[in-house]
Amino acid sequence: MKAVVFRAIEEVEVDDVDEPRVETANDVVVEVEAAGLCGSDLHPYYGREVGLDPGTVMGHEFVGRVVEVGTGVRTLSAGDRVVAPFTTSCGYCLACSEGLTARCERGQLFGWVQDGAGLHGGQAARVRVPLADGTLVRVPDAMDAALALLAGDILSTALFGCTMAAVGAGSRVGVVGCGPVGLMTIRAAFSLGAETVYAVDRVASRLEWAGALGARALHLDDDPAGAIRRQGGRGADAVIEAVGGAGATRTAADLVRTGGRIAAVGVHTEPHLAISPGEIYDRNLTYAGGRCPARHFLPRALELAAADAALLSGLITHRLPLDAAPEAYRAFGERREGWGKVVFTP
Repeated sequence: MKAVVFRAIEEVEVDDVDEPRVETANDVVVEVEAAGLCGSDLHPYYGREVGLDPGTVMGHEFVGRVVEVGTGVRTLSAGDRVVAPFTTSCGYCLACSEGLTARCERGQLFGWVQDGAGLHGGQAARVRVPLADGTLVRVPDAMDAALALLAGDILSTALFGCTMAAVGAGSRVGVVGCGPVGLMTIRAAFSLGAETVYAVDRVASRLEWAGALGARALHLDDDPAGAIRRQGGRGADAVIEAVGGAGATRTAADLVRTGGRIAAVGVHTEPHLAISPGEIYDRNLTYAGGRCPARHFLPRALELAAADAALLSGLITHRLPLDAAPEAYRAFGERREGWGKVVFTP
């Protein structure tokens, strides 16, 4: 079958690989209808995360139909239309029972194989899903596949960030980074009752999209912290950092008010935090972060995607065949103007 395969840093290619099969009783195989290109895919692509085996099938966002079912699967049948979170989860270990499904004791990340062990991803014609009962969620047949795809990762991540930052009625919210996760965060914040959302980025097209979603768009180089204080007399109550890296963390700290909360949902690989313990103490800040438990948030994310379908569909800028993946990785990674959410159709 055709799949997007990692070869080396800044090199993916479309190649023919063996079709996956059910390997354990709790597996299913899904025929992929749509697969997403996520900012997290860029971390191994650019070498910011190391260890990915050459030959790994990329991607952790996909929607499709179940075509093969293991003998131990109880809640899914062949023909079911499903969406996956980006990790598998059993549904009953301590982490899963506490809603931390992305830290399941038996869970795996789609699209990560290291030293021969791991799980191939969904940027392919088919994908194997272990722990299927605790992982997959059914999708209505009438729902656009690309829209459902948003719920499996980036919209769930947006809801997770807003939850960590305690966004609620009347909140003044800052969003650092207006890539797909940041844009979803704007809508998630408004759905939770935020009064004002300030969106910070450098890319003009992303700031335009943020404005279209109802946010006040602020260019990173134009003193966004000062702009927020001038407009409201104080910093933001809550800031969701959706980029990863020291610079984004520092920006989040500049935007937030004394006593405010910062939630980091961007993937961080640096060993030190850009906010000192002294600053956290002196300003009574709360800082939270972690991998989104997407399976936990998926039902709510699907509801939000359906309710906001017209707005969110407009953020899907490119629907491409798998053969276009190498150029799509380059364009999305370079943050070219006009490139928002990318969806592949195998």
